[in-house]
Formats: sequence, C-alpha cells, structure tokens
Amino acid sequence: KIMQLARVNGTVVATQKYEGLEGIKFLVVQPLSKTQQPDGQPVVAADATFQAGPDELVFIVGSREAAQAMPIPFVPVDHAIVGIVDDVQLA
Repeated sequence: KIMQLARVNGTVVATQKYEGLEGIKFLVVQPLSKTQQPDGQPVVAADATFQAGPDELVFIVGSREAAQAMPIPFVPVDHAIVGIVDDVQLA
C-alpha cells in the first residue's frame, strides 16, 4: 500500500538517532482500513509533518516513499507520517 490511514497511539523516545534524524519525532501508529478499522499491527513512523499528535488520524507511507518524505531524503525509516486528516467521507 502506498498511502494508508493510521491513528497515532503513542510516542517513541530515542536517546540516539541516525545522523539526519535529529529533531524528528517518532510516533506509534495503528494502520487503518478505509472504514477506519485496525489493519495489521501498530508500526513506528517518523513524523514528516512535525505536527502529528496523540489520537490524530494521519496518512502514512512506507518503504522508499517514507525515506523520501523526510527533510533529509533517504534516511533509514520504514514508515513516515505525511499528512494529518481533517475529515473522511466514503461515497
């Protein structure tokens, strides 16, 4: 999946980070289906928006797209938060 809804469940505190990830917040997110039901296991995502917080609905990307979403491209991240969702309407 290229882009997926997720809910922020918590934060991760890292005392040491890879060079290029300084100042980046890591959050625990629960991936969701389009009907906002849990879809798989929670993952850790780097917050490329610098604004996501507890219980917010967000967009996440994974793999290469996650690494490209960061301020310094291609740092080692598997998931990144790339947007905060205001509203979801299903047709």
